[in-house]
Amino acid sequence: MKRLISFMIAALGIVNAQPVAPLKLEKTIPLSGVEGRIDHLSVDLNNQRLFVAALGNNTVEVLDIKGAKRLDTISGLHEPQGVLYVPGENRLFVANAKDGTCRMYDASSFQLLQTINYGDDADNIRIDAPAKQIYVGYGSGALGILDVSGNKLGDVKLDAHPESFQLEKKGSRIFVNLPDSQKIAVVDRKKKAVVGQWETGGALANFPMALDETNHRLFTVCRRPAVLVVLNTDSGAVVAKIPTVGDSDDVFYDPTRKRIYASGGEGAIAVLQQKDSDHYQEIARIPTVKGARTSLFVPELGRLFLAVRKQGSEDAAIRVYAVSQ
Repeated sequence: MKRLISFMIAALGIVNAQPVAPLKLEKTIPLSGVEGRIDHLSVDLNNQRLFVAALGNNTVEVLDIKGAKRLDTISGLHEPQGVLYVPGENRLFVANAKDGTCRMYDASSFQLLQTINYGDDADNIRIDAPAKQIYVGYGSGALGILDVSGNKLGDVKLDAHPESFQLEKKGSRIFVNLPDSQKIAVVDRKKKAVVGQWETGGALANFPMALDETNHRLFTVCRRPAVLVVLNTDSGAVVAKIPTVGDSDDVFYDPTRKRIYASGGEGAIAVLQQKDSDHYQEIARIPTVKGARTSLFVPELGRLFLAVRKQGSEDAAIRVYAVSQ
């Protein structure tokens, strides 16, 4: 009987069944000649282009996703950190740390159309698409507001430099990581003012952030210690803290698969499964390269793009991971 059962299990392929990895390396797009740290990324879905802020190289690299090749380089920048493609206007916005500018380009010719001065450390960029307003984190504490033509519309003052921030789509709030003041600011974009401040449960260095608006959950990854902190967006209460990859600079929520992807400079991508709104479990840790801490998850493509800086004789590159079902 035991032999019969073993034969049946083997015939069904159960014995050798292996769990499917949630991320699988599909291809690598080389970035030969790109030196130094690589910061954030943005995507042009219609034309299958990826924009990469090569901070240490003072360039933005324009890549063909399907062809896995470089299409163009925007040079003459000053430590580009944030990059945002606006499809309806075919504009590319690039925030520069060193000179504090946000530059607007035609995204076909890459002609510089306008330079918006913020004085210091222009960083992450986000868009409120329905309102056609762009938010730029900068300086010792502010969100600058632009229209899609690059005109200044005002500022929201903060008490520390803003790192990653997320905008509600069904509400008017912006959640802003303020690691230097050890909290998350809650901004009302109608009032253009801070309306709340939340703690991160004792964890420090909260840089990347993602939002699950449907389940009223906010995710921030702290570096000291390396934990994913989950907050209730109705109350600001911390509902979960899960150890995760170190030196993370990007985190994303995948609503289709109920997963969280956190890329860390420790040399891995942590993948966590959302069991319900208060319970999470790490299901995989995909080895990458030390220092590869910025990434972009594009749900429409089912792909996660990981920025890998040059290491010795190994050229910089973008690794493209396919997301399993």
